[in-house]
Amino acid sequence: MTSAPVTQPLPPQVFPPTLREVMLRPRWIALLAFSLVVAGVLAWLGQWQLGRAVDTSPPEPGLTEVVQPLDQVVQPGDYLPEPLVGQRVEVSGTWVASDFIVVSSRFNDDVEGYWVTGQLRVAGAAAPTSIAVAAGWTSSLDAANAAADELERQVSADPTAVVQVTGRLISDEGPSVPPSGADPLTITRMSPPMLLGRWHDTAELNVYRQYIASQTAIGPLDDISSPAPDERSRVNWLNIFYAAEWAIFAGFALYLWYRLARDAWEKEVEDLEDEQAEALAESSTSSSATGAAESRG
Repeated sequence: MTSAPVTQPLPPQVFPPTLREVMLRPRWIALLAFSLVVAGVLAWLGQWQLGRAVDTSPPEPGLTEVVQPLDQVVQPGDYLPEPLVGQRVEVSGTWVASDFIVVSSRFNDDVEGYWVTGQLRVAGAAAPTSIAVAAGWTSSLDAANAAADELERQVSADPTAVVQVTGRLISDEGPSVPPSGADPLTITRMSPPMLLGRWHDTAELNVYRQYIASQTAIGPLDDISSPAPDERSRVNWLNIFYAAEWAIFAGFALYLWYRLARDAWEKEVEDLEDEQAEALAESSTSSSATGAAESRG
């Protein structure tokens, strides 16, 4: 009589954890707390940026057209705040005879030409102080050079004559490289630092970073066309864009925590399934071997 083969018991089934159970483990709760702190900081930065996207106290319309003394608008060496770019100012001083310089690529009502600029030594300053002034415009380079020579002769005849200049205060346009093949001393941008490099008697001299575009031509030149600046929008769209970026970063910090926790859960489930499959395979193999041995017996 042949006995029935002995069946090996199946390994106990272990159920994998749920995603919620993994997320509630101390490690992931701690990481969630850190992610919330990071997201909170990023959200605060977004709110801070958004608060500066709308100008709640914009300058009054037409404020740039009210002529103000130069020293009440900006000080030598200081940068000009954006709302004051194009502000009409007045200043008195004396010209430096040898520092009338021609600047090219200047447009007057869409007509390209030249500015004649000069160094105005500000009167009444506690220390020697100068500001660059665009004295006038002309369409011809020869006329610009002739005007610069004429102004130098006039100032040399009376170097102590005090003049008053009224015009728009404009920020430095930055340095530039002369066009290829042009005179290396050619200046195509209205840049006080570049003019300073060619001015005379500049030892211990305070210089304004800005320049004045005179609204009344000086000498044998035409008036510079300098309309009032456009009214600024109260909304700064760049700041709004930055605020949106901070919000996205805050959301990403939380999503990253979720993604890491889910990846850990999926790996744990996969490892558990592999272990159970291996245990089941081993149990089946063991049962087959036992049955074969008993049959031979």
